Amino acid sequence: MKTQIILGLIVALLLTQMPIVGKYFAILNTMIHESGHSLTALITGGEVRRISLLPNTSGTTLTGHSSWISHFLTSISGYVFASFFAFLFFYLISKGQYKWMIYILLAFLAVNLVFWVRNGYGLFWVITFGAGFIWLLRSGNQTFIEYVLVFLASLVFVEAVTSAFEIMWISFVSPMQAGDAANLARATKFIPAPLWGMAFFAQSLYFAWLGIRRFFPL
Repeated sequence: MKTQIILGLIVALLLTQMPIVGKYFAILNTMIHESGHSLTALITGGEVRRISLLPNTSGTTLTGHSSWISHFLTSISGYVFASFFAFLFFYLISKGQYKWMIYILLAFLAVNLVFWVRNGYGLFWVITFGAGFIWLLRSGNQTFIEYVLVFLASLVFVEAVTSAFEIMWISFVSPMQAGDAANLARATKFIPAPLWGMAFFAQSLYFAWLGIRRFFPL
């Protein structure tokens, strides 16, 4: 299993550097990130109007909120949600619970397709990725399925860390363009975007460490 994880991380890291195919697969993390915003908005009494998944791996979630705390928690949840699921997928794999990872991914795809994603490329991605995923499950090749799931878990893992690093970097060089970090800076007034950027990156490293130690005890 250690060898599978190492290979999965290497392939995921290399693949996400590719211009078209890499970005297509990297949107899996974007979908989980934006789903985190959406679920938090609903849990805190807000509403979800739509999610857009874009070819450059960015995404936007249009939500409505009835309170400041709902807006705050929704803004903070995306990167934490993605990092947590990167850890959760590694945890499930370490326990041999591949079926639960399958259920989670299918649930994400189904909910986004039916309720949230409405832009053209986003619908294209959810439908094609979902169709490919279902084909994989119907193939019946258990070993191949497990390798693909390890790869997908590694992909979310890599993207959760690298996207958090990117938002931290942007928060220093262009604070008002730093996405969730900029939203939180505007919401809190007294905490600048770079501090939120560092917090996002720190939590991604923490969850990454929790995931890695499932296979490589430190």
